[in-house]
Amino acid sequence: MTNPFLGIVLHAIGGLAAASFYLPFKGVRKWSWESYWLVGGFFSWIIAPWIVGLLTVPELWEVLKAAPTKNLLQCYLFGALWGIGGLTFGLSVRYLGMSLGYALALGFCAAFGTLVPPLVARELGEIVSSTAGLVTLGGIAICLVGIAICGWAGVAKERKLAQEGQEETIREFSLLKGFAVAVFAGILSGCMALGIKSGKPIAAIAVDLDTPKLWENSPVFIVILAGGFTVNLIWCLVLNWRNRSAGDYINRGRLSSVVFAANYLLSATAGVTWYLQFMFYGMGTTKLGKDYDFSSWSIHMAFIIVFSNLWGLALREWRGAGRRAVNRILTGLVVLILSTIVIGGGNFLKEKEKKKQELSEPPVSTQQTTPVDPGTSPPVDAGGGA
Repeated sequence: MTNPFLGIVLHAIGGLAAASFYLPFKGVRKWSWESYWLVGGFFSWIIAPWIVGLLTVPELWEVLKAAPTKNLLQCYLFGALWGIGGLTFGLSVRYLGMSLGYALALGFCAAFGTLVPPLVARELGEIVSSTAGLVTLGGIAICLVGIAICGWAGVAKERKLAQEGQEETIREFSLLKGFAVAVFAGILSGCMALGIKSGKPIAAIAVDLDTPKLWENSPVFIVILAGGFTVNLIWCLVLNWRNRSAGDYINRGRLSSVVFAANYLLSATAGVTWYLQFMFYGMGTTKLGKDYDFSSWSIHMAFIIVFSNLWGLALREWRGAGRRAVNRILTGLVVLILSTIVIGGGNFLKEKEKKKQELSEPPVSTQQTTPVDPGTSPPVDAGGGA
């Protein structure tokens, strides 16, 4: 049963998980980035999806066996492209700084991941022809405006801190190069939405095999995230070899047993927390309804930015940025929250339109009648029943 506002709450929980997952990594000691990233990734892209899948999909193996090969390959491929987008995302921050890099990359990710799936499925014309569709698209536009305001606030913050000597300027700043990388990273990161769209037949098979609709996307994420894990595995192993950091995985007396165990525990916690974003995302899409589930991606991006910036404010990362920058970021967060409400309203209107249409349509009789020749008597029920 659809419930757009419950769907938004589930997306909010997913956005909170996405914005919070990196916090446990801050406690890791004396491990290289590629080492703790790969350990965390193993839990977020392999362990967690399979555990959730086995717990929520009664016939998981049968679902994957029955899934069309074409859709499995598409999900895996889009997952790999999403993985490449995530890895190149860091370059946009390198050339543009954290605030502007995040805003541009996530802006393109939100736009691409939201609009391309219905465009590819040739559903956009139908969407713009209804009031509910226009409201939903209006909410997506508001979301992009909110992302832009947050980026604007971030640029003001970086300039203010640089002027006061509290933060180094961006050494490799390049607007042209950074813009190109942000577009590339944003578009490829948005391929996650295309992977979810390609997995619809797999989700349908799961429901046919007695999987609760709330969990229909569990097997889809197993395949998509396997593609993302493949890309990250290759890159992290390359970095392990280049930086001679492969020894991080085995304690050779360099760390105490407590620190070594804590590194694995913290990395695993970060990985599981990361996966929770898509577990709740998948649940949220089922509550928004299948007609406008493309709007889930914008809601997801909006909540990630909202909660990540709230964490930044709570951790006093905006200290010294100036009142103007803080006011801008607060304005951006309000606009993003407003966008999720508008998008939810569009989905709610769509559900009302569908119910109204169903009530206005006359019931279709399934009783078959046999034409009677005017010159003959109607057939008599041999059993004598009424």
